[in-house]
Amino acid sequence: MISLKITHTKDFMNKLLLSEAFDAFLVKEASIATFFTIHLEGKRNKDFYTSEELKELGEHSSYARWAELKPLCLQIIKGKKTPVSFKFIFKLSQKNTEKFVQQTGLPMTEHDISGLFLHILFEQGCITCTSGTALNIFTMDKTFDKEWDTMVERFLKQQQLDYELL
Repeated sequence: MISLKITHTKDFMNKLLLSEAFDAFLVKEASIATFFTIHLEGKRNKDFYTSEELKELGEHSSYARWAELKPLCLQIIKGKKTPVSFKFIFKLSQKNTEKFVQQTGLPMTEHDISGLFLHILFEQGCITCTSGTALNIFTMDKTFDKEWDTMVERFLKQQQLDYELL
């Protein structure tokens, strides 16, 4: 797990809310505090969908994608005043998790992994991004965690987002 302080808040917010940079992530949860506080759970309510619609969603049937929730979050955040705080917990999709496992070459399967996470927190005028992993197996080896940390840093660099290690 690593924590990174974003050095250019405006650039980050533009990438987060106005571009497709984070769209592939699933949203585990979101919380935004302005003149009110709203908490969103990204887990889909399967009773809302027909079986055909769930089938169409495929791997995205468990959690909503950021691309789906981003317009709502943008509506809440935008305005003349900066939010008091916000928190987004993003999860890597199953397909991208499988891809990541293959890229690392580590002896793990997608069934060993409960989730690969990116926590984005804005409070007191600062944005921090924290990586996180959840495994279904016990291991003392932290190589997998370090690989995910490296991937998060690589992602931010690809998006041309500057940061400092905390």
